[in-house]
Amino acid sequence: MFSQDKIKKFKRALARRGLYVSSWLISRLSFSAMRAVTHFFVAIGYFFTVGQRRIAQESLAIAFGKEKNQSDREKIIRDCFKNLGKGMIELIYFMAHPEYINGQVTIEGREHLDKALAEGKGVIGVSAHFGNFPLMLLRFVQGKYPTSAIIRPTRDAEVEQYFLEMRTRSGLKTIYSHPRKECVDTAIRALRDNELVFIPLDQNFGSGGGVFVDFFGQKAATATGPVVFALRTKAPLLPMFIMRNPDDSHRVVIEPPLPLQIGRDDKETVFINTARITQVIERYVRQYPAEWGWMHRRWKSQPAGSAGNGESAPGATVGEEQVA
Repeated sequence: MFSQDKIKKFKRALARRGLYVSSWLISRLSFSAMRAVTHFFVAIGYFFTVGQRRIAQESLAIAFGKEKNQSDREKIIRDCFKNLGKGMIELIYFMAHPEYINGQVTIEGREHLDKALAEGKGVIGVSAHFGNFPLMLLRFVQGKYPTSAIIRPTRDAEVEQYFLEMRTRSGLKTIYSHPRKECVDTAIRALRDNELVFIPLDQNFGSGGGVFVDFFGQKAATATGPVVFALRTKAPLLPMFIMRNPDDSHRVVIEPPLPLQIGRDDKETVFINTARITQVIERYVRQYPAEWGWMHRRWKSQPAGSAGNGESAPGATVGEEQVA
Protein backbone atom coordinates (compact mmCIF):
# COMPACT_ATOMS: atom_id res chain seq x y z
CA MET A 1 0.00 0.00 0.00
CA PHE A 2 1.13 3.52 -0.78
CA SER A 3 1.40 5.96 2.08
CA GLN A 4 -0.56 9.20 2.04
CA ASP A 5 2.71 11.10 1.66
CA LYS A 6 3.65 9.15 -1.46
CA ILE A 7 0.18 9.62 -2.94
CA LYS A 8 0.39 13.36 -2.28
CA LYS A 9 3.84 13.55 -3.91
CA PHE A 10 2.56 11.62 -6.92
CA LYS A 11 -0.42 13.95 -7.35
CA ARG A 12 1.80 17.01 -7.10
CA ALA A 13 4.24 15.58 -9.63
CA LEU A 14 1.37 14.80 -11.99
CA ALA A 15 -0.06 18.30 -11.63
CA ARG A 16 3.41 19.76 -12.13
CA ARG A 17 3.93 17.90 -15.40
CA GLY A 18 0.47 18.90 -16.54
CA LEU A 19 1.30 22.54 -15.85
CA TYR A 20 4.55 22.36 -17.79
CA VAL A 21 2.99 20.67 -20.81
CA SER A 22 -0.03 22.99 -20.83
CA SER A 23 2.19 26.05 -20.54
CA TRP A 24 4.35 24.88 -23.42
CA LEU A 25 1.30 24.31 -25.63
CA ILE A 26 -0.51 27.53 -24.69
CA SER A 27 2.54 29.72 -25.23
CA ARG A 28 2.87 28.45 -28.80
CA LEU A 29 -0.68 29.23 -29.88
CA SER A 30 -1.79 32.26 -31.81
CA PHE A 31 -3.78 34.83 -29.84
CA SER A 32 -7.08 33.78 -31.43
CA ALA A 33 -6.32 30.09 -30.89
CA MET A 34 -5.52 30.78 -27.22
CA ARG A 35 -8.93 32.39 -26.79
CA ALA A 36 -10.61 29.47 -28.54
CA VAL A 37 -9.03 26.67 -26.47
CA THR A 38 -9.63 28.53 -23.21
CA HIS A 39 -13.29 27.46 -23.15
CA PHE A 40 -12.27 23.81 -23.42
CA PHE A 41 -9.72 24.01 -20.60
CA VAL A 42 -12.13 25.93 -18.38
CA ALA A 43 -14.87 23.32 -18.82
CA ILE A 44 -12.48 20.48 -17.96
CA GLY A 45 -11.10 22.33 -14.94
CA TYR A 46 -14.57 23.08 -13.58
CA PHE A 47 -15.42 19.37 -13.64
CA PHE A 48 -12.47 18.53 -11.34
CA THR A 49 -13.02 21.28 -8.75
CA VAL A 50 -15.80 19.74 -6.68
CA GLY A 51 -14.14 20.50 -3.33
CA GLN A 52 -13.35 24.09 -4.26
CA ARG A 53 -16.91 24.67 -5.44
CA ARG A 54 -18.20 23.41 -2.09
CA ILE A 55 -15.96 25.89 -0.23
CA ALA A 56 -17.17 28.65 -2.55
CA GLN A 57 -20.78 27.84 -1.66
CA GLU A 58 -19.95 28.06 2.04
CA SER A 59 -18.16 31.39 1.57
CA LEU A 60 -21.02 32.88 -0.42
CA ALA A 61 -23.50 31.81 2.25
CA ILE A 62 -21.41 33.55 4.92
CA ALA A 63 -21.01 36.73 2.86
CA PHE A 64 -24.48 37.20 1.44
CA GLY A 65 -26.76 35.17 3.70
CA LYS A 66 -30.28 35.69 2.39
CA GLU A 67 -29.24 38.50 0.04
CA LYS A 68 -28.71 35.97 -2.75
CA ASN A 69 -30.59 32.76 -3.40
CA GLN A 70 -29.10 29.42 -4.39
CA SER A 71 -29.43 30.15 -8.10
CA ASP A 72 -27.61 33.47 -7.72
CA ARG A 73 -24.80 31.82 -5.80
CA GLU A 74 -24.38 29.03 -8.34
CA LYS A 75 -24.10 31.57 -11.15
CA ILE A 76 -21.45 33.51 -9.23
CA ILE A 77 -19.50 30.28 -8.68
CA ARG A 78 -19.68 29.31 -12.35
CA ASP A 79 -18.56 32.77 -13.44
CA CYS A 80 -15.89 32.87 -10.75
CA PHE A 81 -14.30 29.59 -11.85
CA LYS A 82 -14.62 30.62 -15.48
CA ASN A 83 -12.75 33.84 -14.76
CA LEU A 84 -10.13 31.99 -12.76
CA GLY A 85 -9.52 29.48 -15.56
CA LYS A 86 -9.37 32.19 -18.20
CA GLY A 87 -7.01 34.20 -16.05
CA MET A 88 -4.54 31.34 -15.61
CA ILE A 89 -4.39 30.67 -19.35
CA GLU A 90 -4.12 34.37 -20.16
CA LEU A 91 -1.28 34.79 -17.71
CA ILE A 92 0.72 31.95 -19.23
CA TYR A 93 0.14 33.33 -22.71
CA PHE A 94 0.85 36.98 -21.94
CA MET A 95 4.06 36.15 -20.10
CA ALA A 96 5.25 34.46 -23.29
CA HIS A 97 3.80 37.22 -25.49
CA PRO A 98 4.04 40.50 -23.53
CA GLU A 99 3.41 42.49 -26.71
CA TYR A 100 -0.33 41.78 -26.30
CA ILE A 101 -0.63 43.12 -22.75
CA ASN A 102 -1.03 46.84 -23.42
CA GLY A 103 -3.76 46.25 -25.99
CA GLN A 104 -5.72 44.00 -23.65
CA VAL A 105 -5.50 46.02 -20.41
CA THR A 106 -6.59 49.65 -20.06
CA ILE A 107 -5.88 51.77 -16.98
CA GLU A 108 -8.27 54.27 -15.43
CA GLY A 109 -6.86 56.61 -12.80
CA ARG A 110 -3.24 56.41 -13.94
CA GLU A 111 -2.91 60.04 -12.89
CA HIS A 112 -3.33 58.99 -9.25
CA LEU A 113 -0.39 56.60 -9.53
CA ASP A 114 1.80 59.14 -11.33
CA LYS A 115 1.04 61.87 -8.81
CA ALA A 116 1.71 59.55 -5.87
CA LEU A 117 5.04 58.40 -7.31
CA ALA A 118 6.01 62.03 -7.91
CA GLU A 119 6.16 62.43 -4.12
CA GLY A 120 9.19 60.10 -4.15
CA LYS A 121 8.09 57.87 -1.27
CA GLY A 122 6.92 54.89 -3.27
CA VAL A 123 3.35 53.64 -3.54
CA ILE A 124 1.56 50.88 -1.63
CA GLY A 125 -0.94 49.28 -3.99
CA VAL A 126 -3.71 47.74 -1.88
CA SER A 127 -6.04 45.23 -3.49
CA ALA A 128 -7.16 41.62 -3.29
CA HIS A 129 -6.92 38.30 -5.09
CA PHE A 130 -9.41 39.88 -7.41
CA GLY A 131 -9.71 39.52 -11.17
CA ASN A 132 -6.54 38.70 -13.06
CA PHE A 133 -4.46 40.76 -10.65
CA PRO A 134 -1.09 39.36 -11.84
CA LEU A 135 -1.97 40.68 -15.30
CA MET A 136 -2.57 44.10 -13.75
CA LEU A 137 0.94 44.01 -12.33
CA LEU A 138 2.39 42.98 -15.69
CA ARG A 139 0.57 45.95 -17.23
CA PHE A 140 2.29 48.25 -14.74
CA VAL A 141 5.64 46.71 -15.64
CA GLN A 142 4.89 47.28 -19.32
CA GLY A 143 4.14 50.90 -18.44
CA LYS A 144 7.66 51.25 -16.98
CA TYR A 145 6.52 51.33 -13.34
CA PRO A 146 9.01 49.40 -11.14
CA THR A 147 6.68 46.93 -9.45
CA SER A 148 7.05 44.39 -6.65
CA ALA A 149 4.38 42.08 -5.28
CA ILE A 150 4.21 40.58 -1.80
CA ILE A 151 2.98 37.00 -2.23
CA ARG A 152 2.70 33.73 -0.36
CA PRO A 153 4.65 30.98 -2.15
CA THR A 154 2.83 27.91 -3.41
CA ARG A 155 3.21 24.67 -1.44
CA ASP A 156 5.12 22.99 -4.28
CA ALA A 157 8.65 24.43 -4.22
CA GLU A 158 9.40 23.35 -7.78
CA VAL A 159 6.25 24.98 -9.14
CA GLU A 160 6.98 28.11 -7.14
CA GLN A 161 10.46 28.31 -8.67
CA TYR A 162 8.88 27.93 -12.11
CA PHE A 163 6.48 30.82 -11.44
CA LEU A 164 9.25 32.92 -9.91
CA GLU A 165 11.35 32.58 -13.05
CA MET A 166 8.35 33.54 -15.20
CA ARG A 167 7.64 36.63 -13.09
CA THR A 168 11.28 37.65 -13.10
CA ARG A 169 11.57 37.32 -16.88
CA SER A 170 8.49 39.52 -17.18
CA GLY A 171 10.09 42.22 -15.04
CA LEU A 172 7.87 41.74 -11.99
CA LYS A 173 9.75 41.59 -8.68
CA THR A 174 8.70 39.09 -6.02
CA ILE A 175 8.74 39.73 -2.28
CA TYR A 176 7.83 36.59 -0.37
CA SER A 177 5.72 37.07 2.75
CA HIS A 178 8.09 34.79 4.69
CA PRO A 179 10.55 35.07 6.33
CA ARG A 180 8.70 38.01 7.86
CA LYS A 181 11.70 40.24 8.62
CA GLU A 182 13.17 39.79 5.14
CA CYS A 183 9.79 40.63 3.64
CA VAL A 184 9.48 43.83 5.65
CA ASP A 185 13.05 44.95 4.95
CA THR A 186 12.73 44.30 1.21
CA ALA A 187 9.35 46.03 0.93
CA ILE A 188 10.54 49.12 2.78
CA ARG A 189 13.66 49.25 0.61
CA ALA A 190 11.50 49.08 -2.53
CA LEU A 191 9.28 51.91 -1.27
CA ARG A 192 12.29 54.06 -0.46
CA ASP A 193 13.47 53.41 -4.03
CA ASN A 194 10.13 54.93 -5.13
CA GLU A 195 8.65 51.68 -6.42
CA LEU A 196 5.11 50.34 -6.45
CA VAL A 197 4.65 47.59 -3.85
CA PHE A 198 1.47 45.56 -4.35
CA ILE A 199 -0.16 43.94 -1.30
CA PRO A 200 -3.37 41.85 -1.54
CA LEU A 201 -5.22 42.11 1.77
CA ASP A 202 -8.07 39.63 1.47
CA GLN A 203 -6.80 36.30 2.82
CA ASN A 204 -7.27 34.78 6.25
CA PHE A 205 -4.28 35.80 8.38
CA GLY A 206 -4.85 33.35 11.21
CA SER A 207 -5.52 34.13 14.86
CA GLY A 208 -1.88 34.70 15.81
CA GLY A 209 -1.39 38.11 14.21
CA GLY A 210 -3.03 40.98 12.42
CA VAL A 211 -6.41 42.34 13.48
CA PHE A 212 -10.01 41.20 13.20
CA VAL A 213 -12.06 43.59 11.07
CA ASP A 214 -15.50 43.40 9.49
CA PHE A 215 -15.77 41.84 6.05
CA PHE A 216 -19.35 41.31 4.86
CA GLY A 217 -20.47 41.80 8.45
CA GLN A 218 -18.28 38.98 9.79
CA LYS A 219 -14.99 39.21 11.65
CA ALA A 220 -12.03 38.37 9.40
CA ALA A 221 -8.40 38.01 10.48
CA THR A 222 -6.50 40.55 8.40
CA ALA A 223 -2.85 41.46 7.96
CA THR A 224 -1.82 44.99 8.86
CA GLY A 225 1.20 45.29 6.55
CA PRO A 226 -0.01 48.07 4.22
CA VAL A 227 -0.84 50.42 7.08
CA VAL A 228 2.35 49.59 8.96
CA PHE A 229 4.39 50.34 5.83
CA ALA A 230 2.48 53.58 5.23
CA LEU A 231 3.19 54.76 8.76
CA ARG A 232 6.88 53.86 8.57
CA THR A 233 7.60 55.23 5.08
CA LYS A 234 4.82 57.81 4.49
CA ALA A 235 4.12 56.07 1.17
CA PRO A 236 0.52 56.67 -0.02
CA LEU A 237 -2.02 53.83 -0.10
CA LEU A 238 -3.65 53.44 -3.52
CA PRO A 239 -6.57 51.00 -3.97
CA MET A 240 -6.31 49.29 -7.37
CA PHE A 241 -8.43 46.58 -8.97
CA ILE A 242 -8.76 44.82 -12.34
CA MET A 243 -12.03 43.71 -13.90
CA ARG A 244 -12.78 41.57 -16.96
CA ASN A 245 -14.77 43.14 -19.80
CA PRO A 246 -17.38 41.19 -21.81
CA ASP A 247 -14.89 40.82 -24.69
CA ASP A 248 -12.26 39.36 -22.29
CA SER A 249 -10.13 42.48 -22.29
CA HIS A 250 -9.46 44.01 -18.88
CA ARG A 251 -9.93 47.34 -17.11
CA VAL A 252 -7.72 48.48 -14.25
CA VAL A 253 -9.13 51.09 -11.88
CA ILE A 254 -6.74 53.05 -9.65
CA GLU A 255 -8.49 55.07 -6.98
CA PRO A 256 -7.16 58.26 -5.35
CA PRO A 257 -4.90 57.73 -2.32
CA LEU A 258 -6.64 56.54 0.82
CA PRO A 259 -5.52 59.03 3.51
CA LEU A 260 -4.62 57.56 6.86
CA GLN A 261 -6.98 58.28 9.72
CA ILE A 262 -4.97 58.78 12.90
CA GLY A 263 -6.26 57.15 16.07
CA ARG A 264 -5.41 57.66 19.73
CA ASP A 265 -2.26 55.57 19.32
CA ASP A 266 -0.47 53.49 16.68
CA LYS A 267 -2.46 50.38 17.53
CA GLU A 268 -5.78 52.10 16.93
CA THR A 269 -4.46 53.79 13.78
CA VAL A 270 -3.47 50.43 12.31
CA PHE A 271 -6.82 48.89 13.21
CA ILE A 272 -8.92 51.74 11.80
CA ASN A 273 -7.11 51.90 8.49
CA THR A 274 -6.91 48.13 7.99
CA ALA A 275 -10.70 48.11 8.42
CA ARG A 276 -11.07 50.93 5.89
CA ILE A 277 -8.99 49.09 3.28
CA THR A 278 -11.08 45.97 3.87
CA GLN A 279 -14.25 48.02 3.30
CA VAL A 280 -12.88 49.13 -0.08
CA ILE A 281 -12.22 45.50 -1.00
CA GLU A 282 -15.74 44.53 0.07
CA ARG A 283 -17.18 47.30 -2.11
CA TYR A 284 -15.49 45.85 -5.19
CA VAL A 285 -16.39 42.26 -4.31
CA ARG A 286 -20.04 43.24 -3.92
CA GLN A 287 -20.02 45.04 -7.26
CA TYR A 288 -18.09 42.30 -9.12
CA PRO A 289 -18.64 39.11 -7.09
CA ALA A 290 -17.44 36.75 -9.83
CA GLU A 291 -14.00 38.41 -9.80
CA TRP A 292 -13.13 37.32 -6.26
CA GLY A 293 -11.78 33.93 -5.14
CA TRP A 294 -14.64 32.48 -3.10
CA MET A 295 -12.84 29.14 -2.73
CA HIS A 296 -10.65 30.70 -0.02
CA ARG A 297 -11.86 30.27 3.59
CA ARG A 298 -11.67 33.96 4.44
CA TRP A 299 -13.48 33.65 7.79
CA LYS A 300 -11.76 30.47 8.98
CA SER A 301 -10.03 32.13 11.96
CA GLN A 302 -12.21 33.83 14.53
CA PRO A 303 -11.32 35.94 17.57
CA ALA A 304 -11.11 34.15 20.89
CA GLY A 305 -13.78 34.95 23.46
CA SER A 306 -16.80 37.06 22.69
CA ALA A 307 -17.19 39.46 19.77
CA GLY A 308 -13.54 40.13 18.93
CA ASN A 309 -13.71 43.84 18.06
CA GLY A 310 -10.12 43.92 16.85
CA GLU A 311 -8.80 46.11 19.65
CA SER A 312 -7.51 43.15 21.61
CA ALA A 313 -6.04 41.34 18.61
CA PRO A 314 -2.25 41.01 18.68
CA GLY A 315 0.12 42.37 16.08
CA ALA A 316 -1.38 45.82 15.55
CA THR A 317 1.68 47.85 16.43
CA VAL A 318 3.93 49.68 13.98
CA GLY A 319 7.06 48.02 15.31
CA GLU A 320 5.86 44.50 14.56
CA GLU A 321 6.11 42.85 11.17
CA GLN A 322 2.54 42.00 10.24
CA VAL A 323 2.41 41.69 6.46
CA ALA A 324 0.26 40.12 3.79
